[in-house]
Amino acid sequence: SSPETLFRRITDYANRADPYPLYAELREHGPGPVRQEDGSYLVGTYDEIAALLHDPRVSSDPRSRAEPFRDSLALQEGMPVSFIGQDDPEHDRLRRLAMRHFGPPHTPRRVDALQGDLVRIAEELAMSFGDRERLDLVDDFAFPLPVTVICRLLGVPPGDVPQVHDWADTVVAGLDFTPDEDPEPRRRAAQEARAAMGRYLGELAEERRRRPTDDMLSALANDDGPEGRLTQPELMVTSVLLLIAGHETTVNLIGNGMLTLMRHPDVLEKLRADPTLMPGAVEELLRYEPPVQFLPQRTPLADIEVGGVTVPEGVPLILVLASGNRDPRRFTDPDRFDITRRDNQHLGFGSGVHNCFGAPLARMEARIALTTLLDRLDDPRLLQDPPEYRRSPVLRGPRHLPVERKPRS
Repeated sequence: SSPETLFRRITDYANRADPYPLYAELREHGPGPVRQEDGSYLVGTYDEIAALLHDPRVSSDPRSRAEPFRDSLALQEGMPVSFIGQDDPEHDRLRRLAMRHFGPPHTPRRVDALQGDLVRIAEELAMSFGDRERLDLVDDFAFPLPVTVICRLLGVPPGDVPQVHDWADTVVAGLDFTPDEDPEPRRRAAQEARAAMGRYLGELAEERRRRPTDDMLSALANDDGPEGRLTQPELMVTSVLLLIAGHETTVNLIGNGMLTLMRHPDVLEKLRADPTLMPGAVEELLRYEPPVQFLPQRTPLADIEVGGVTVPEGVPLILVLASGNRDPRRFTDPDRFDITRRDNQHLGFGSGVHNCFGAPLARMEARIALTTLLDRLDDPRLLQDPPEYRRSPVLRGPRHLPVERKPRS
């Protein structure tokens, strides 16, 4: 197979269950980027990805692309681009405004304060398994947990959570790059869902301006900090980003996590016997089966040289994080799942100015979720391996994870 078709093969749903051999093939052509049939460049080696994530000459803004690579649909929304698709200084301003209400130093307790809630929600979900011997760990646990948590964090009323969940699902379906299929209908639906979600959260923020509460949406809506407050469109776009990024990835972290542990029963038993190993296990899961497989939105602002290859200005770069995480030049025995790995600076949360700002929450959710599941499930067995995967090659994880467990006597 030609290296030029690698992206087409990586995004082909037939390879969703195991894209890792394709990533190995990508690295063999490295360390430089590999040009694809549509003109974009794939980067699959750790050092090159890390360097590009820290390179100010590489833009995250879709408007930086050269004409043939411009995505007219994404640019005509009439809404501002969320900070994930902006460059500094604008990215920094918007991210700082959001971060003030999420983490230290301004709001040092927000994530920690969720811990009790998280444990309760996880316990309630596990209790709802009842004495069923067959479960779908995605529908019954990995999906409802993070969506409930992020809605609680932002202040979405419990009754609206299913609607928000539907919108988020539709938005993520728009990230599916199925070859030989017209992406327009799915992408248009995603755009409409994003707009509806933005309107909904904008109205909720208006309510919070009139009657402030102690949730994050209220804090964002009423912040008159040094940078001035977010405009209404910025507030809408930022809340949509937090909501989607705040649960879609964690669903995969929990789903991929349980799948990997059930494939390694010895490790599962070790974790059950010693829960203090869980933080290291979560880091290794982020390396071994990362919830975000690649970043499709990076563009050089000038001709740049990467691993001996010159990538022209304006041409899309696709950074394959999941491939960098398995680069043998960076990790010893990279295809081995090792929860006691010492040197584990993975790319599971990206790196550089755009590194995932929800990382502390995601780590805590994964730790509590997996600990609760191991505690509640005696001898869980996969009923389907590989399971059915979600469509998106970017946010890769099981869509269903049917398991059977021994009933508790």
